[in-house]
Amino acid sequence: MPITKQAATKKDPKLANAWKTKSVEDLTDADVLAMSDGDYMNDVQLAFFRRKLVALKNDMHVNAGETAENLREDTVVVPDPADRATIEEEHALELRTRDRERKLLKKIEQSIARIDAGDYGYCDETGEPIGVGRLLARPTATLSLEAQQRRELKQKMYGD
Repeated sequence: MPITKQAATKKDPKLANAWKTKSVEDLTDADVLAMSDGDYMNDVQLAFFRRKLVALKNDMHVNAGETAENLREDTVVVPDPADRATIEEEHALELRTRDRERKLLKKIEQSIARIDAGDYGYCDETGEPIGVGRLLARPTATLSLEAQQRRELKQKMYGD
């Protein structure tokens, strides 16, 4: 899926220093977005993104458990071929979704490791900040928007 230019996100001046009085658990996306550029990837932001990534990881584990339960429940033999085909298609769709989540889970774990290593929030190719807005939209991002666009352009021109 190609990355498009994101709408310019405006920082709310009322929230600029609000994060200093809140615990990490109480921070919102708007609070983190309102932080100054000088606060980029400070301890508070890193803790915020770690919390966000761990929550995503936990949600995926819950979804995987629900999928396993659903597949066990739906193993009843259905005599009607149309109904059976519908059930099998639903299973296939759910398994494809879980496979995508499995791949995302690997990226989440890599992002948590990047936080631990102190590399989180910086582009793999250029070393420049990825940006809080992009990380809020895609916490597993490893490339800045410009680097991602260059990569997608190369893939479009030369193929995979």
